Amino acid sequence: MAAGTIRYWAAAKAAAGTAEEPYAAETLAEALEAVRERHPGELVRVLQRCSYLVDGDPVGTRGHETVRLAEGGTVEVLPPFAGG
Repeated sequence: MAAGTIRYWAAAKAAAGTAEEPYAAETLAEALEAVRERHPGELVRVLQRCSYLVDGDPVGTRGHETVRLAEGGTVEVLPPFAGG
């Protein structure tokens, strides 16, 4: 099982109540399921609208269960941003 950091931005940060926290998971799907269990409520709703970067690479439309996480890696949780 890989261990790394999940970083929350904007509305995700507000809903999580923290800027970052550790993960221990093999895939993005596993990491996000653990986040939903730790933070039921608003963050669960925010995650449905988010984009994700894993070690700087956009996840895009790939299934979260196919996105492997690396030891010491970083998952960025990016809600939609207004403006431009």
